[in-house]
Amino acid sequence: MKDAEEFAEEYFAAATDTDRERYFSLFDDDVVVHDDGRSLRGLAAVRRWRGEVPPVRYDLREAAGTATACHAVAVVSGDFPGSPVTLRFTFERDARGRITLLDIEPEP
Repeated sequence: MKDAEEFAEEYFAAATDTDRERYFSLFDDDVVVHDDGRSLRGLAAVRRWRGEVPPVRYDLREAAGTATACHAVAVVSGDFPGSPVTLRFTFERDARGRITLLDIEPEP
């Protein structure tokens, strides 16, 4: 399984790839995502959520943790109110390396 930095690089590359399936393949079917005050459960909900996200750029600033529990800090910029914003992405992954939990919060 990839270490925290390799995984974070893969996540942000997939998030900006025109092949949306590359991004969705990173998630477990029963994933839980917390973002912007909302909680999403399941891959179908993640697909709808991603459809609402405008095109953005990610500038990875930090990644740390273990293969199964890690976080990344990235500056996210694009055509949205408050851009750019620094966000912390906290991931939990299963033994296959798939995301089971993703929390996205503003970095203090």
